[in-house]
Amino acid sequence: MKIARIALFVSALVAGILVLPTAAQAHGALQVPGSRTWLCYQDGRNPTTGAIEPKNAACAAAVAQSGVNSLYNWFAVLRSDGAGRVNGFLPDGQLCSGGTGGPYNFTGFNLARTDWPQTHLTAGASVEFHYNDWAKHPGTFYLYITKNGYDPTKPLAWSDLEPTPFDQVTNPPANGGPGTDDGHYYWTGNLPSGKTGKHLIYSVWSRSDSQETFYGCSDVVFDGGHGEVTGVGTQPTSPSPSTPASPSTSPSTPGGGTGTGCTAMYNVVSTWSGGFQGQVMVHAGTTAVNGWRVTWTWPGSQTLASVWSAKATSSGSLVTATNETWNGTIAAGNSTTFGFLGSGTAPATVQNLSCSTG
Repeated sequence: MKIARIALFVSALVAGILVLPTAAQAHGALQVPGSRTWLCYQDGRNPTTGAIEPKNAACAAAVAQSGVNSLYNWFAVLRSDGAGRVNGFLPDGQLCSGGTGGPYNFTGFNLARTDWPQTHLTAGASVEFHYNDWAKHPGTFYLYITKNGYDPTKPLAWSDLEPTPFDQVTNPPANGGPGTDDGHYYWTGNLPSGKTGKHLIYSVWSRSDSQETFYGCSDVVFDGGHGEVTGVGTQPTSPSPSTPASPSTSPSTPGGGTGTGCTAMYNVVSTWSGGFQGQVMVHAGTTAVNGWRVTWTWPGSQTLASVWSAKATSSGSLVTATNETWNGTIAAGNSTTFGFLGSGTAPATVQNLSCSTG
């Protein structure tokens, strides 16, 4: 009997070991606006096989440097000894990876590039932030924004960030989770005013029940957007575009365009010496669009080389793009995109970008 009891104890112990979580330290990341690790996970994960196969050029470069575990563990950019520390704790150039002292290698997400997936926002607007709750913990979330003049082609330094967070919240409510992609904390806050063009939102989640602290970088562009995401599912850097997808329109992310008419969002997909690939999302407001026209002016000596999923003409620095017959109708709240190749240095933003209907 004694031997039998020992055998039962050993069996139970082994069973207990087998059900222990293998990544207990992995807990969450900002999802709205999406962090680099979260959006690159969306870009790279094959929904059929589960393999990591990045399409976005920046995501592909990050995985090449940090490995596929950096996306399988997109929720684990953390420091066990962080204790909420920010400036002076993580070295300049290592903010997006949480330094090099975390459980995984995220150094690829420190790469200074203009083609990360990005979220389109409106300065000063009220938004609902989402932060994944892969594991729930009490604590405080802090959101910082880059200063005006931020240059995404240079490694992120603490001096690039405004010194105080524009938003913070302690123990916000949660919806769903834990241990799922969809579960998240949520709260409403105001975006900083007076921001235009490309910026970066830096998130810090400091647990109050331990020293563990989570860090993350979310690339955004203040162009009048309402939470639309571009740059996910685009092809890696190449001097020629991939074959355009079949004609279709796709729904925008939650919290899409408001008002009537249409809005346009510009995004750089990839760059190379002497040229770049870009795309423009045309988003319908509260009413359907039947025919659209997008115009912009280049900020420098750029020129339009070719376009697909639209008809385009150039006159000096002015570009005018109109719909094809198959993508002119966009349902309310939905969007379509067109792509193009440009010559010259890729601009982070274009000037006088506008959309009209009819």
